[in-house]
Amino acid sequence: MTQTDRPQAAKDRPWLIRTYAGHSTAKASNALYRGNLAKGQTGLSVAFDLPTQTGYDSDHVLARGEVGKVGVPISHLGDMRTLFDDIPLEQMNTSMTINATAPWLLSLYIAVAEEQGADVSKLQGTVQNDLMKEYLSRGTYICPPKPSLGMIADVAEYCYKEVPKWNPMNVCSYHLQEAGATPEQELAFALATAISVLDELRPRVPAEDFPVLVGRISFFVNAGIRFVTEMCKMRAFVDLWDEICMERYGVEDPKMRRFRYGVQVNSLGLTEQQPENNVYRILIEMLAVTLSKKARARAVQLPAWNEALGLPRPWDQQWSMRMQQIMAFETDLLEYGDLFDGNPVVDSKVEELKEGARAELANLEAMGGAIAAIDYMKGRLVESNADRVNAIERGETVVVGVNKYTASEPSPLMGEDGGIMVVDPAVEQDQIARLEDWRVQRDGEAVKAALADLRAAAADGKNVMPASIAAAKAGVTTGEWAGVMRAVHGEYRGPTGVSGAVSNKTEGLDDIREAVDLVSDKLGRRLKFLVGKPGLDGHSNGAEQIAFRARDCGMDIAYEGIRLTPSEIIEAAKADGAHVIGLSILSGSHVPLIREVMDRLRAEGLDVPVMVGGIIPDEDRATLLSYGVARVYTPKDFELNRIMMDIVALADPEPIAAE
Repeated sequence: MTQTDRPQAAKDRPWLIRTYAGHSTAKASNALYRGNLAKGQTGLSVAFDLPTQTGYDSDHVLARGEVGKVGVPISHLGDMRTLFDDIPLEQMNTSMTINATAPWLLSLYIAVAEEQGADVSKLQGTVQNDLMKEYLSRGTYICPPKPSLGMIADVAEYCYKEVPKWNPMNVCSYHLQEAGATPEQELAFALATAISVLDELRPRVPAEDFPVLVGRISFFVNAGIRFVTEMCKMRAFVDLWDEICMERYGVEDPKMRRFRYGVQVNSLGLTEQQPENNVYRILIEMLAVTLSKKARARAVQLPAWNEALGLPRPWDQQWSMRMQQIMAFETDLLEYGDLFDGNPVVDSKVEELKEGARAELANLEAMGGAIAAIDYMKGRLVESNADRVNAIERGETVVVGVNKYTASEPSPLMGEDGGIMVVDPAVEQDQIARLEDWRVQRDGEAVKAALADLRAAAADGKNVMPASIAAAKAGVTTGEWAGVMRAVHGEYRGPTGVSGAVSNKTEGLDDIREAVDLVSDKLGRRLKFLVGKPGLDGHSNGAEQIAFRARDCGMDIAYEGIRLTPSEIIEAAKADGAHVIGLSILSGSHVPLIREVMDRLRAEGLDVPVMVGGIIPDEDRATLLSYGVARVYTPKDFELNRIMMDIVALADPEPIAAE
């Protein structure tokens, strides 16, 4: 063995191995967590359901059909207590993917830790707490940007004093890439968000303590399939963050300037077609965030191979966890230094990415920073995503099993259950019953006093964390906490990124535009296409791309964004005189929500064809069609131009235009 072949004497510690998980109820999720920990998972990553994320109790009208679907419902301290039963929080490293209600969920977590007898100052973990990416891509915001930024800072300031090992914010570029961001945009938009938070925090702490607070800011990133570019992106993140911390904030200690990040690899690229191929995609994407020691993730969580189909089963999650364990414990990756230092190809690509990100950062700074540039950033993301979708449609970007090599054998992995887990609809009523019992059993006067204190703190601009923790202990519910924030700060409807202006992006659309013109002439006015997102699902990328393409095809579009009730959608259809309605739901709540939309349409006497898109199993497709839905689309229906011609055909009073 030569000296260059000899491994280092000291082997690096592996990253935290996590699985993003939570569903149905706190009790069911607790069993899942304890099972995963027994299988070798080294940290927890909590997925909350949409009502919890958006600050509604499980019995709120907007929570209908959404309870327990994409995560665990947490309505009060009792739910949080059950979620972590027999899991010692002082010994755990817990990541909570929560943003608008982050101060509240952290308060519940601290309250449970205190009940367990934990030393709160020793708690370790992360709360995502990044509202900027919610405005741009994910949609689970509540309040306007400025007060939201204040609450982010409240959490950071409180943790710095009381929970010093806790990361109070995960600057989340993950969903920016899911929304179509280029690597340069992902770098710049995430770093601009971090700058806005640090600028807010700087006056709150003594100058000598500010570097410590900077050192607690972490990031949560995405790694896509172009793993060389993605690995270079991570090295660029390391360099740019070090540069910002030193030059903008004067942080001298290199440890406080360290770029610390967790990662979930790309879910956007997971395919419904030939889903077994996703195993390879996930592995390759993990390489981007583990191969380079200089830019290695501190925590990794991997999606399951079947997430494009629905909710993964425990075995599916175990398979992804085993992938991490094999990489960490069977290979020799952790025995060597950085494999890419001095590589001219890597160095050149890193510099190219940094140059592009710096230019975009300067542009955002000139606009007044991230908050002032929300509309601009949203528009850029929608445009970038449109370019991505177009490249797949044209075959310029190859996706194996989707637009190339599509012939396939039946997958034996699917099984009788369709290859996914389905949440029992009875879960919602069960959760609501427990919530009602909680309200009856608690001390009503204590709750009233706690809510009054919380409202006073929020209205007076005080840090809301102490009052939130007191409210958690008094028995306040998630909806009540968020109700106070809505009352004090107001609500917010983020930009859609989809302009209604006439488009000049007409390449390859001549036939469709002609068909739209013909049908519009028959209708006596421009074909009106209403795009709606009923329920709490904030994944708006698909709806945005459909609206974007419909506009480019010459239709008159109406798209008001996310979180609409079925009644609001029907009222919009009446007001706009919609010829076709397109609905998008990716949270698994399509059956109850679409049923309500169709019932309300009939009650109003409206004969408007409805098309639905989402992650919809075959048996649910049949159910939706039985309700009167005209067309159902899933992620495998990636050719948007075919969908556009379907809209024309549905709108045509004499159905010949699409023949």
